[in-house]
Amino acid sequence: MNRTQEVDRLRVDYQRELALGTDRFHAPKRTTCPWCGSSRLRTRLRTVDLLQHKPGTFVIDQCRDCSHSFQNPQLTPEGLDFYYRDFYDGLGADLAEWVFDGKGNRKRYLASARALLPFGAPRRWLDVGTGHGHFPQTARTVHPATVFDGLDLSGGVDEAKRQGRIDEAHRGLLTELAPKLEGTYDTMSMFHYLEHTTDPRAELTAARTVLTPGGHLIIEVPDPECVSSAILGRYWMPYFQPQHLHLIPLANLRRELESLGYTVVATERHEPHIPFDLTGAAVLALVNALPLADEPWHAAPPSDLQRKARTALFWSAVPLLAGVYGAEQLLAPLLRRTRLSNAYRIVARNGTAT
Repeated sequence: MNRTQEVDRLRVDYQRELALGTDRFHAPKRTTCPWCGSSRLRTRLRTVDLLQHKPGTFVIDQCRDCSHSFQNPQLTPEGLDFYYRDFYDGLGADLAEWVFDGKGNRKRYLASARALLPFGAPRRWLDVGTGHGHFPQTARTVHPATVFDGLDLSGGVDEAKRQGRIDEAHRGLLTELAPKLEGTYDTMSMFHYLEHTTDPRAELTAARTVLTPGGHLIIEVPDPECVSSAILGRYWMPYFQPQHLHLIPLANLRRELESLGYTVVATERHEPHIPFDLTGAAVLALVNALPLADEPWHAAPPSDLQRKARTALFWSAVPLLAGVYGAEQLLAPLLRRTRLSNAYRIVARNGTAT
């Protein structure tokens, strides 16, 4: 079955779901900050799905007291299932594999793996939100004696095991699997994972259960204090609506880890920068200016004229996108040392300092 046939097949189910509306995919709107409880909120962003163009409107509110930013109203589990569907798997599987296995990401995985070198050799490492296991596959070159396991809600984790990228696959939610995995791992990673979770605090608590005493947790997340978020607005890729539910300032995450009984042993605001802000904004602006692609969540397929126009306009813009990407890579060493850096890293030890 080719892609067009698969889209036609899926369109029936998608249109049946969408006939019921998208409001049901959202929980009740919060009037207080989920991080500190303050009622002093402001709207930081209002946008649509710029990635897949599935119907719906999404709002990110920010707390005026602690600066925590969060999707409000937040998607329900049913809503998350709808908006994640065909993004990392199904129709989107090939593109996701190409992105996560790209040269730029492999370089980033190596840097993340090396960040643990000052703290000894990991014995057994659990990569939470591992997807198809691209990080463990690369990290083995830095830690060849380490056993790498992966945890994810999607079937990608099973595929990662079949391909030998991880040694053991755990499919499900960390918060539910933690009791079974108690004290199993001396190292855990959450790379661009916490921002996808409905309750980051619960994830950090579950990680303490899974880690051995003295074990290390390494976290990398988007930095909501990045200046580019204000400059680029809805086209700042790390907003990543509707998938990113929480954008946590570094100071907030550090205090939370310490309150849970971790000791923060390292923080880094520069190296984790992903040099893609300008390119990502250009890509988002382009794909939102083009005629819509043939996707099953659209009521009808595009006409032949629309298909041809989309293809011609996209390929005519490729040289410009390549130029923006090249310039951004050249500027990356400079930009990552400024407040334009778009991500940060925290390494924490399970247990308080003695």
